[in-house]
Amino acid sequence: MVSLVSGPAEPLSASGRSSEKLSLPSLQSKMKTDPEGYGTELHLIRSQFYSALELFQQQAALNFSSISGVGADPTVAKDLGERAMFLAHVTPFYPKQLAEFPSDLAAFLKSSARTLPSGLRFHVTQALILLVNRKIIDIKDTLALFMELQTLDDRNLRKLAFSHVVHSIRRMNKNHKNEAKNRALQNVLFALLQQEDEAKAKRSLITLCELHRRKVWFDDRTANAICMACFHSSSRIMIAVLSFLLDYEKIEDDDEDADALSSEDEMAKNPQVVINKETAYKAHHKGTTASKKKKKAKLQRAIRSMKRQQRLSSERSNNSYYSPLYHLKDAQGFVEKLFSRLQTCNERFEVKMMMLKVIARTVGLHRLILLNFYPFLQRYVQPHQKDITNLLAAAVQACHDMVPPDAVDPLFKQIVNQFVHDRSRPEAIAVGLNVIREICLRMPLLMNEDLLQDLVLYKKSHEKAVSAAARSLITLFREICPSLLVKKDRGRPVDPKAKPKAYGEVNVLSNVPDIELLENEDEIDVSEDDESGDEAASISSDDDNEDSDDEKSQYTMDGGSEDDDMVDEEDDENGSIFEDESDSDDADEEENDDLDEVETEELDAEEDDDYEEVSDSSKPDDSAGDGGNEDPNAKARKRKLSDFEGQLIAADTSLRALKRLAEAKMSGSSSDLADGILSDEHFQKIKKLKAKKEAKTALAQQGFKIPSSDQLSFKRVDPSKLEAHVRLKLNKEERLALVKAGREDRGHYQARTAIKQNKTGGLSNRQKEHKKYMPLAAKKAKAQRSRQEKNKKRLRSGKQFRGKKAWKQ
Repeated sequence: MVSLVSGPAEPLSASGRSSEKLSLPSLQSKMKTDPEGYGTELHLIRSQFYSALELFQQQAALNFSSISGVGADPTVAKDLGERAMFLAHVTPFYPKQLAEFPSDLAAFLKSSARTLPSGLRFHVTQALILLVNRKIIDIKDTLALFMELQTLDDRNLRKLAFSHVVHSIRRMNKNHKNEAKNRALQNVLFALLQQEDEAKAKRSLITLCELHRRKVWFDDRTANAICMACFHSSSRIMIAVLSFLLDYEKIEDDDEDADALSSEDEMAKNPQVVINKETAYKAHHKGTTASKKKKKAKLQRAIRSMKRQQRLSSERSNNSYYSPLYHLKDAQGFVEKLFSRLQTCNERFEVKMMMLKVIARTVGLHRLILLNFYPFLQRYVQPHQKDITNLLAAAVQACHDMVPPDAVDPLFKQIVNQFVHDRSRPEAIAVGLNVIREICLRMPLLMNEDLLQDLVLYKKSHEKAVSAAARSLITLFREICPSLLVKKDRGRPVDPKAKPKAYGEVNVLSNVPDIELLENEDEIDVSEDDESGDEAASISSDDDNEDSDDEKSQYTMDGGSEDDDMVDEEDDENGSIFEDESDSDDADEEENDDLDEVETEELDAEEDDDYEEVSDSSKPDDSAGDGGNEDPNAKARKRKLSDFEGQLIAADTSLRALKRLAEAKMSGSSSDLADGILSDEHFQKIKKLKAKKEAKTALAQQGFKIPSSDQLSFKRVDPSKLEAHVRLKLNKEERLALVKAGREDRGHYQARTAIKQNKTGGLSNRQKEHKKYMPLAAKKAKAQRSRQEKNKKRLRSGKQFRGKKAWKQ
């Protein structure tokens, strides 16, 4: 006879072979080890479960329930929960006997979930989760039930059901994704998300967002379903979706983090950064300490800009940037519908700002045209507006080259008139200039010559934020359209005739991009050979000259370009300074030209002298042919000149031989290019040549490169960068904290007399002089000097000159 003990002192009799008392956990372990020997006990526990289930349902029907659930007989609920968990554990060992148990348990939980006590409901849910984890029942059949359980007012149950749904779907897609099964589960959640019931829609949205964030359901269907939840009737659902979408748009300071990496890691990640050896040598070995410091800074900026461009291109190729807005099927319809809701909604200002940011980001990302959006923004463009920097950042993101300039022109003028004027605050002027720069970067056709020249004058401002913003505007238009700037502000642009594209102008590619680099590879190699030769010459000259001579020669060779470029980039001084610099540059160029002319004249004279000497020496050679003798001096001179000419001919022939060898190696590739067929080697060579070209361009442009329209559409505008260098007004607590922070390194304040009194050690030099023993002669001389000074003072005291009298003239 076996007695089953459900609790510590509640035996339940059961037919068996012995009369020992067993608890449910010990009986469960024995049944798992020997399923066939405990069939009778299983039948008994199963009948007890169904009887307790029937009794509980009868009590519920007779309304033996309170607000928190059934309260008449708690032992029934306890027995029911224990038997349900017991049968869930042993179900895998008795699949035939307990075939109907999972469906009965799910049906019971679905029908009576709201009326069950919290403890019983939690135990029954755990039993059902155990059955799902052991794949006895499918998650597709119980997903709707677990989503229903999350809407109940039970925190522990809601957490349990949510974690079970997320982990079950993750485990299902761990090895491979079953699209049919995923689609069925997505349909369940999508249907719940579209319901009017706010609780069900909210739980469905949270589940979808969590699976999407964990990259389990990382497809277009899930992204579109989340985005379309913006139009739910409940404002809470809309706010939750907007915040989820804006979380992907948080600005990541990857530029600074990437620049802080070690050089070895950078070179391992970006092996295509190619810098000319001569430029690197000049930056480290030529010139004074100050000039080398400037060249090193310029070189580092060029390297950082190239690495940043390569990283952005690799991110675009690998699709590392992701936002659910990028996968919208009907982006134009989404934006128009959300904008109409923004115009008619009565939500608070923060919610409107969230809607406005999502609209602007979608317009910029997909390059959409929403003409009514810019006049809507124009109403809020005021310096005193709340969250004005976020609003202006959204306005910048909504601008792209596909929008007609006439549609954005009123908004652009509103920003200029409201922010940039003489009576505006310096921080407002700085923000306005930065916004104008970002808008002109995307739509340069908005700027005209008169307005740009007025804005450029703010470079003379004493406020750092204003002058820096004006100089950044000058730097931008040096690359986009230098003709709009005054001559002294143009600097040395790479392309002086550069102009922005007209509205609607598109460059259509008719060939493989950058294939012209492959065609002009010989010229690039020859230029590199010339640069390496110049480098060797400069190295040999450095051994003979001192640093000052090197700096002077380098400045005359380069025309002061590098230092002037640094000045142009970092500090824009007054107009007279620019004129003086340009005059000095012209003078240097004229001097260089004069020096070159003098050197060429001297070389021509030397060649003429040598030619005359050779022609003179050829006359005795002719007479010697007739039997005369040769002049030994003429023979030596002839041998010396012939050796020099031989060296020149040998160098020329070696260079020609190298060119022929290069042409022979490129013969196969040239034939492939003629056929229009490119191999992987060609594309690798194009990549390397493009890296060399970018290196040269980056060095010429001081690390500044105009991004393309596609890059600008992916770029996220940071509102904090629009107010860069702006010193915000501090309150009293912040000022006091700054003062205390400055006093941390100081010692405790003490008066000077107290310090002298507390001094330990000997006397000071002054005190020692007072106590110094003087000889007798010195004492007599000192006393005599003092007597003489007293006498002179006494004599002057009665006869002091007080000026001439008026009548004594």
